[in-house]
Amino acid sequence: MSEEVAKDISSEVLSRWVVDGMLEKKAHDVVVMDLREVKHAIADYFVICSGNSDTQIDAISESIEEQIHKHSKQNPWKREGQQNKEWILLDYVDVVAHIFNKEKRTFYGLEELWGDAKVILVDEN
Repeated sequence: MSEEVAKDISSEVLSRWVVDGMLEKKAHDVVVMDLREVKHAIADYFVICSGNSDTQIDAISESIEEQIHKHSKQNPWKREGQQNKEWILLDYVDVVAHIFNKEKRTFYGLEELWGDAKVILVDEN
């Protein structure tokens, strides 16, 4: 897919594909943070979830990448945290996926840091 076509995909659609990838692997406490109206935001959306184990966190990360690639042929611009599996970040520029273990999610508190964002709780059923 050309870069032009990839740019035509809205960040809102991309965030939904990230959620689909998370739910595919039974992620917990999935939250979509709409940052488009937040001054100095670094992305349009943060999509955050928790996993119960290193294995699940890895599987969620892989599932997100598969979903995005299946729909748009895009790969993340940047990946971080794949080694320690406490917080994996997949950066698609306008949408950033955060896959946490529960302790690190509580410790970093992204939902509180970006408190001005519109927060959408995703039903996991």
